[in-house]
Amino acid sequence: MASPSSSCKQEHAFLSPLLLFLPLLLLISSSVADLSFNFYGSSCPGAEFIVRNTVRSASSSDPSVLGKLLRLIFHDCFVQGCDASVLVRGNGTERTDPGNASLGGFDVIESAKNVVEIFCPGIVSCADILALAARDAVEALGGPVVAIPTGRRDGTVSAAENVRPNIIDTDFTVDKMINIFSSKGLSVQDLVVLSGAHTVGAAHCNTFNSRFKRDPRGNFELIDASLDNSYAQTLLNKCSSSMDPTTTVVNNDPETSSTFDNQYYKNLLAHKGLFQTDSALMEDDRTRKIVEILANDGESFLERWTESFMKMSVIGVRVGEEGEIRRSCSSVN
Repeated sequence: MASPSSSCKQEHAFLSPLLLFLPLLLLISSSVADLSFNFYGSSCPGAEFIVRNTVRSASSSDPSVLGKLLRLIFHDCFVQGCDASVLVRGNGTERTDPGNASLGGFDVIESAKNVVEIFCPGIVSCADILALAARDAVEALGGPVVAIPTGRRDGTVSAAENVRPNIIDTDFTVDKMINIFSSKGLSVQDLVVLSGAHTVGAAHCNTFNSRFKRDPRGNFELIDASLDNSYAQTLLNKCSSSMDPTTTVVNNDPETSSTFDNQYYKNLLAHKGLFQTDSALMEDDRTRKIVEILANDGESFLERWTESFMKMSVIGVRVGEEGEIRRSCSSVN
């Protein structure tokens, strides 16, 4: 007998993505009306297959690329909208900001773009490829299959000065995070749900090692009391194995780092959130209640992720005659 979750997946497989998400799309933004599911059905029918195949191929040789692709869309969409501006190379571009120094997955996007250009030159935007690649990365990690509309256009401006005011830093309070999410049309629930991306991927020690230290005698000292003591000691030992905290990486999720599941929220309940911003979600009534729900209901997390990810993927999209379709994702035309 099929499990309830598998039956639910089978049922949704027969429902049109348009019927499932059209009401939500209409609530988000009028510009999103120019996006559509299977946008490239006639102009480049193999586009989504090419992206999915490229992501799968890249992850077979480097599994860590999946988490990098997921992180990449956050850093794109939160700065000037989902316009692939984070992909542009050059002096003073978004990629040059220190907050984006550790981003990865660029080669995967460029590879997919190169193949798409062979079959459908000048048709598929880098913004769509990035959104699809992030979606496919979650699926490859065992997460839900998210139907997202396409038809985004690529931005023509990429400026480092736009990064800092728009991305979440690892020492932000809940209020600061809510303010940024709200400015993007995202709710408190979206904040908690999308923070679940930390169930996969890895981080450099310098992004969290201010939460603990060794005293002058070499003994462990916990600075941030919201962090589990034994977990902090484990992190300290890992980070102390290298002289360079900007290169040493630690899994965001110490339990199931290669699976897209709700373990992240269980970790928060156990005070094992890697970043200060993770732990902060447990210290505010507005967010803690949602954390508790998601920690106890994996299916609910996957369902809410589908909605919140789709909302994020259409932030500030360029459509119609706006922007351009880049020939190369790393440079404007």
